[in-house]
Amino acid sequence: MRDLRCLARFAASAALTVSVAVSLAGCKTMGMADVTGSLGGRNEASTDPNRAVEIAGDRYRSRPNDPDAAIAYGNALRAIGQRAQAVAVLEKASLANPSNKAVRAAYGRALADNGNFQLAFDTLSRAHSPDNPDWRILSVQGTVLDQMGRNEEARRYYASALRLAPDEPSVLSNLGMSYVLTKELPKAEQTLRQAYANGRADSRVRQNLALVIGLQGRYAEAESIVRADLPPDEAAANVAYLKEMVSGHDTARAAGRGVLASGR
Repeated sequence: MRDLRCLARFAASAALTVSVAVSLAGCKTMGMADVTGSLGGRNEASTDPNRAVEIAGDRYRSRPNDPDAAIAYGNALRAIGQRAQAVAVLEKASLANPSNKAVRAAYGRALADNGNFQLAFDTLSRAHSPDNPDWRILSVQGTVLDQMGRNEEARRYYASALRLAPDEPSVLSNLGMSYVLTKELPKAEQTLRQAYANGRADSRVRQNLALVIGLQGRYAEAESIVRADLPPDEAAANVAYLKEMVSGHDTARAAGRGVLASGR
């Protein structure tokens, strides 16, 4: 339930003009890895993140100069929220393998997770080239720009990614959430529905669509989408939590206006 509740906190903040960047930065499960498609393969023990860290860490320590081992360990650390440690591992690997673009890409994503957005963007820019662009990296660069408040520029990166990977659901999902950040909820829903219709859409796409639908007050419809990934009672609880958060912020704003009015 924690993942969707984290999304709910983000959504309530975005919809009510609280700083979205702060919401994202303070939300463990809504990091860059959750917003975007993966730049590398999933770790071999993804169902148990702590076990994955043990396996990847042992491999890394036995082969400290292996860039693939460093990437796997860094990704495993990111998955359990050890962002600073992931940055340290991947920074070392990047210095040891300056021409390895896969290491640069992983390092850039770790920097973004850790809130080092400008350095992340610059690092990701060096992980591919204009004559050989990688749609995955373009999409991650878009999410970094969104978190820097450069939404229109971010959408140009998503458009470039979609030219290389038409209808890619992870990119469309990122674009949809970009519209959430600027409170363009109908556009967000339209884009996320396009992603949702793709057979390769994963749970993150469904959660984002449910989020946008819930933000527009259609809670029953949002719950029906969330049920694809959660038991009915948990789905209902998460949507109820979203409704409570949105209503709670509205109440706070109304109370604030009341204080101002009475103070005139």
